[in-house]
Amino acid sequence: MLIDGNTELIAHLGYPTHAFKAPMIYNPYFESVGVNAVVVPMGCRPDAFADVLRGVFALENIRGALITMPHKVPVVGLLDEVSPAAQVAGACNAVKRDADGRLLGDMFDGEGFVRGLLRKGLQLAGARALVVGCGGVGSAIAASLASSSVASIALFDVDPHSAQSLAQRLHTHYREIEVTTGSNDPAGMDLVVNATPLGMNAGDPLPVDISRLDAGTFVGEVVMRSEMTAFLAAAQARGCRVQVGTDMLFEMIPPYLEFFGFPTTTPHTLRAVARLQY
Repeated sequence: MLIDGNTELIAHLGYPTHAFKAPMIYNPYFESVGVNAVVVPMGCRPDAFADVLRGVFALENIRGALITMPHKVPVVGLLDEVSPAAQVAGACNAVKRDADGRLLGDMFDGEGFVRGLLRKGLQLAGARALVVGCGGVGSAIAASLASSSVASIALFDVDPHSAQSLAQRLHTHYREIEVTTGSNDPAGMDLVVNATPLGMNAGDPLPVDISRLDAGTFVGEVVMRSEMTAFLAAAQARGCRVQVGTDMLFEMIPPYLEFFGFPTTTPHTLRAVARLQY
């Protein structure tokens, strides 16, 4: 990929950056279709994030920013306008600047995760789901599951306030769905989602008690440090179907591209050109 004076930048803001996979998908795709743009990982600690975000969008050749952990929730309060999806999720993972210089945000984690489930044939209408982790990505997934007419969502977070706050937002927008908090017991669930960072590092504990996991439960992961995390491997050993973390990423990139005003594509095309490393 040739980077020149006309190259547009997409900042990939998060911390730490060692698990970032987006540059290995976006950049080969841009090169394959002749788009002069590049996704650049930018490691930013939480205490510097507000200043970095303002600085990035002061650049003239910035096209937008991908926002990842731990900034998805705090970024909402730094923007001029966010989409309804971001409002429900209480988090944002895409930011762009409009013609008036206003910063606009949207959220595609949940949409990408749910698209992946549906592509694999999982029936979400009437399903019982457990989401472990109620930060930015977990909130987005819960919101998209709710919009897909699941029957119930159980929420769990090590910070009970995070789970309770998400439950209140879901209740405001989806009153017909049963929402509970306080338990990460996977027994009897149709879908279990790990939306925590557990699995990023070797030796991390598993997000649920695997011995309570039913063989008929579908298990999804958001961690992308490795394709098959310890949690997914344990779930497969119990007979569960699984969705790896990068599936969510491939599914959410087409709406991301549309948001930034680039030519859109399909997850199949993205997989064909991606240069993923673990």
